[in-house]
Amino acid sequence: MKKYFIAVLSLLALSCEDQLDLKPVSNLTDVTFFKTAEDAKAALGAAYAAMNAPVEQSLDMTSTDDAIPFLTGAADRPLLWRYNLVSTNTIISSFAPAYIAINRSNIVISRLKDIPMDEGLKSRYIAEAKVLRALHYFNLVRLYGDVPLVISETVSLDGLNVSRDPVDKVYEQIEADLKEAEAVLPKTYPVAESGRMTQGAAKGILAKVYLTRAVTTKGSPYWAQAAAKAKEVIDLGVYDLYENFSDAFALTARGGKENIIEIQYLTEVRGHNLGRGFGVRSAPIYPAGGAGIARPTPSLFNAYAATDKRKAVTFLTSFVFNGVTTELSVDTPDPTKAVAFQKLWDKTSKTNGGEGTSIPILRYSDVLLMYSEALTEANSAPTNEAYEALNKVRLRAGLNKLAGLTYQAFKEAVWLERRLELAFEGSRRFDLVRTGRLLDAVKAETSFGRNPTIQPFHVLLPIPQTDRDSNPNLTQNPGY
Repeated sequence: MKKYFIAVLSLLALSCEDQLDLKPVSNLTDVTFFKTAEDAKAALGAAYAAMNAPVEQSLDMTSTDDAIPFLTGAADRPLLWRYNLVSTNTIISSFAPAYIAINRSNIVISRLKDIPMDEGLKSRYIAEAKVLRALHYFNLVRLYGDVPLVISETVSLDGLNVSRDPVDKVYEQIEADLKEAEAVLPKTYPVAESGRMTQGAAKGILAKVYLTRAVTTKGSPYWAQAAAKAKEVIDLGVYDLYENFSDAFALTARGGKENIIEIQYLTEVRGHNLGRGFGVRSAPIYPAGGAGIARPTPSLFNAYAATDKRKAVTFLTSFVFNGVTTELSVDTPDPTKAVAFQKLWDKTSKTNGGEGTSIPILRYSDVLLMYSEALTEANSAPTNEAYEALNKVRLRAGLNKLAGLTYQAFKEAVWLERRLELAFEGSRRFDLVRTGRLLDAVKAETSFGRNPTIQPFHVLLPIPQTDRDSNPNLTQNPGY
């Protein structure tokens, strides 16, 4: 891990908006840097630039029941999909990038205190960095379990062989960072500064932390804490659902009312390629043709009701090129005729890697569903408020209100709603693990000859072998 813990301030992959002042700072040294408010802004910009797509869609979906990797693509995806999973699999390598990002946040938190600048602005920058750090650690602890807890800047090669810390200790730090941040951060920013971490972002992540820590424990105090924190986000009065589900992913939704945390992009300037990457293999409607990384499973595709407006937004089921219509199927083995994900596709982009739609990390609908689930668990029965939150999401999707469900039926309704609402947004694996359903869900999705060899220890990923080679103090998770 030595190469990953060294302070890296150069912007590796710009993924945020100009308004965050993402200036390359690799040519600045300790002598010239961290002297002014502009230096502080640049350091925070570097921390934002290290944000990545939520648990890389390929990892999230192909390790669950939501997606099937094209078997003619990268070999490591089908191995993950079938759970022939080893520590050298490249798709599970979220470990090192997270620590690069964490170190950037640590730099902001440790260095800014000595910069002569407006104290309020300084406190806000540090609070933003703490939310970023908490988010990275939250992903790490959910994927790998015990992980090294490094909360100070790495300034030399000494002491890089750190050991893994217990999950509870990592969660204590995550909670502390988020609580400190929510007390400092503003509710909103001017339009020109949208995309920064807000009070709602800190509260929203904290709600999900509590929801995750409750696991399936009936009567856990974390349920009430999750419900209370989600309600605080709702009561801010800042966020709401767009009337149309498709509007939540439009270019105009950037910095809008539904995205609480998003990675912002600019079409043809700083873009991503998720539309093409998960598009129809070789289809000419994408620049350079669709890559076809993975396709939706029949179980996901068929879980949407006929009246569910989200289905047409989430999936591409046909396309027209040069006047010829190509119909796509969820069952065909032909990758050039397979239904594709299109939810985050920027159709205005003309270049590979130029898509400018935001990648959502936390949307308001997610908070409503968390509130509905946590409130039900805290009360051991669905309440009127829980129904109201769930039905707000359903009504936007064109579905009828639910009423009169048993406790278990209501829980399952929320779980289904989360799958349909948040498909392709990096939530499925985390939801299945925290609710104890990963093994059953994976075993039930056997299309295209999957025959998964999933075992209970697979709820955690293996520590990547490259990181263990660099740091002999990193133990491996059981089973690998």
